[in-house]
Amino acid sequence: MTQVSSPFYTDDHHAYRDVVRQFTEKEIAPHVHEWDLAGEVPRELYNKAGAIGLFGDGFDAEYGGHGQRDALMRMVLMWELCMAGSGGVVAALFSNYIGLPPVQKFGSDEIKAEVIAPCQTGEKIAALAITEPSGGSDVARVRTTARRDGDDFVVNGSKTFITSGMRADYFTAAVRTGADGPAGISLLVIPAELPGVGRTKLDKMGWLASDTATLYFDDVRVPARYLLGEENAGFSMIVNNFNAERMDLAVQSVAFSRVCYNEALAWARERHTFGKRLADHQVIRHKLVEMDRAINAHVAWLELLSWRLNQGDDPVAEIAEAKVGATITYELCAREAAQTLGGASFLRGDTVERLYREVRVQAIGGGSEEIMRDLASRQLGI
Repeated sequence: MTQVSSPFYTDDHHAYRDVVRQFTEKEIAPHVHEWDLAGEVPRELYNKAGAIGLFGDGFDAEYGGHGQRDALMRMVLMWELCMAGSGGVVAALFSNYIGLPPVQKFGSDEIKAEVIAPCQTGEKIAALAITEPSGGSDVARVRTTARRDGDDFVVNGSKTFITSGMRADYFTAAVRTGADGPAGISLLVIPAELPGVGRTKLDKMGWLASDTATLYFDDVRVPARYLLGEENAGFSMIVNNFNAERMDLAVQSVAFSRVCYNEALAWARERHTFGKRLADHQVIRHKLVEMDRAINAHVAWLELLSWRLNQGDDPVAEIAEAKVGATITYELCAREAAQTLGGASFLRGDTVERLYREVRVQAIGGGSEEIMRDLASRQLGI
């Protein structure tokens, strides 16, 4: 991905890219297989990331952030972290970016200081808790209840597939405070240390370095000051938060596609079959060109969408479409890279093997391909 000729990036973006790239090469890339086997990243990685400001995009400077969100800067961040070839590491490290934006937008100054500030330094970790065993993207059907009792909400229910669920210190949770349907949903920050909070680790096909959990809330008394915004006004907060998450997932998918391409290209140049390089076989050359073509098209689209977001636009339909296209590109590139590497890609510890297992979660998380298509169709008035 050559950025020097792109009209979208400033000197600040390029300088930030250098910082993130150096961090990735030193602190992440050498350890991804080890962390896959361990099922988690070390807690000190959050402190190291916080020390160079990796958690600050879109958060107020008074709480340790960078200020106004820059979608292009976020694209730079996600891209460079993905070059280490581990979606699990990226998911674990950046659950803050899906758990904290509602706190930034709708939390009181007191809650922002308590929750956002320590997450910026890596001392604390935040997670988003929306999905339940009974449903995922259908947020309007949330069943976890929060009953007002004096100065507290009493929370009962469960959440599942929660990224960073085992180690998060704060959960930004969707709860039902009113009647059925979207009008009865609120957002509540739930400190993980409160009595009645339980969690169970989930075993997964991919994202092995990211801890994922089912959460249980059994008469958890949450002080009412942790309510975000107005009671029963949480549905729109949740829906608006999805756009940034989907952009991040789309960028990650295309970045991982580039990693697959790079791995396949290097192998094709070095591997010899039937007296010549693998890359000298036309069928392999065509695979590589098709991968590169799809990647370049989506990079251009995502850069344009990021620029539009920075201008105040809100292209919901196109972001949904881009996420679908990005994950399809990822699936193509992971498959073709595996075909090019052959048996080498079937061994644990190989980068392509790891990424191939992680394709599915990119295509499901943040809204499945099917739901994204349906959302785009409604936005387009079809």
